[in-house]
Amino acid sequence: MDKIRITKQFSFETGHALYGYDGKCRNVHGHSYKLSVTVIGTPITDTAHVKLGMVVDFGDLKKIVKEEIVDKFDHATVFNKNTPHVELAKELSERGHNVILADYQPTSENMVIDFAEKIKKRLPEDVRLHAVKLQETETSFAEWFAADN
Repeated sequence: MDKIRITKQFSFETGHALYGYDGKCRNVHGHSYKLSVTVIGTPITDTAHVKLGMVVDFGDLKKIVKEEIVDKFDHATVFNKNTPHVELAKELSERGHNVILADYQPTSENMVIDFAEKIKKRLPEDVRLHAVKLQETETSFAEWFAADN
């Protein structure tokens, strides 16, 4: 049977700062991110299966992405844990803010790699992650493709 790709889109608000960067983004700021997650697989053909005709239930894909990414990153501030921003992060956390200390510089490129790894671990074994697109602004985005990795 044919392979089919399905895509689910998400949005969330996240702040970050790029330590050591030579432009405005070294300052704490935020984005209205748009995330597109595309998986590939064969639609279920078992006529007795409640999800007949689906590669994966959009609701199941939504649950994975919300739990792994959206619920954690929405209205959070992300800092590289190896930068002096950890002092600011500590103070914000003590004041009740949602802070993520990442193992990487929180660029769109690194975030999309992180997101792809998190999603791949949770997919059913007969469904593969095909692509992840993280749009930071109306005109700027990073994409991860399984074929490139």
